[in-house]
Amino acid sequence: MAESNAPFISLGKHLKYVREQSQQSLAEVSGAVEIDERHLERIEAGQERPAEDVLLLLISYLGVHDQEAVQLWELADYDSDIPEQIKLDGLAQASGKSVIMLLAMDVRTMYSDGLDVAGNQAGFVLNFTQTAGQSRTTPVASIGMSYEQAENVLRTLQQAMLRSKYLPNQKLLPPPKPEKQ
Repeated sequence: MAESNAPFISLGKHLKYVREQSQQSLAEVSGAVEIDERHLERIEAGQERPAEDVLLLLISYLGVHDQEAVQLWELADYDSDIPEQIKLDGLAQASGKSVIMLLAMDVRTMYSDGLDVAGNQAGFVLNFTQTAGQSRTTPVASIGMSYEQAENVLRTLQQAMLRSKYLPNQKLLPPPKPEKQ
């Protein structure tokens, strides 16, 4: 493929390498960041540049850190500055070490119809899935947590289920503020 037909070949190759190192399929990654699988193929082939928000989602989902995240952003050659989510921290640079803080900025609600739970001595990973087609599941979100956090989530979920079952029409208002004297 000629360079003119694939202007973002370095970016695409790097993203494909990262995806393959994480042992994830095109379908898994495209489903997780909510883009069409063919679109991700074109990005990895260098034929298309991902939108800025899509690249940030890919960086976050694939767990790209530090200088590598900045390098991917620079390979995309956007007109905008490096976003705060992946910008090097000035204080950390002063100490001689580069640090990148990557924060997920996507707060959309994802719906799932399946859940796989994996646990070890450190805690749990909840893998939410969505059925796509005939018996094929696609991951939509993964959440890791400690045992203590899992117990808190379980307790909160049980309380919410009881409230919705037995008090379905009750509006939850904040408690009244104490009067000042």
